[in-house]
Amino acid sequence: MSEKLTWEAIGQSSEGKILSPAYSVGNLVFTAGSVGNTPDGSYPETIEEQTELALQNLDTVLRAAGASLQTTVKTLVFIANTEDQPKMNTVYAKIMTHQPARSCVAVKFPDSKILVEIEAIATKTA
Repeated sequence: MSEKLTWEAIGQSSEGKILSPAYSVGNLVFTAGSVGNTPDGSYPETIEEQTELALQNLDTVLRAAGASLQTTVKTLVFIANTEDQPKMNTVYAKIMTHQPARSCVAVKFPDSKILVEIEAIATKTA
């Protein structure tokens, strides 16, 4: 049986949104991608700042679904520029110290201000 996490559960409106921030299936939580924006919707200029915010935003979603960054078993990182990967890796490694499995791909985002997006699969905490 699956359970949908609502946008309201993470303090956001669902108005105009066509997806859910996460779904739980059994003990697993599957998230949509989280970008590195601030609560007011603005994007910092650097990949380092956006990576940190994307992971914070992802943790908010995971915690609302009963998991956390620390229980993450797999991430998928989308970056706008492959030259930014070493900088992204530095921030990512400081936060994701348990080193979950990860894939990283370069993409063209619809908004040029977005430099990174991260999605995750995590296990629920006891």
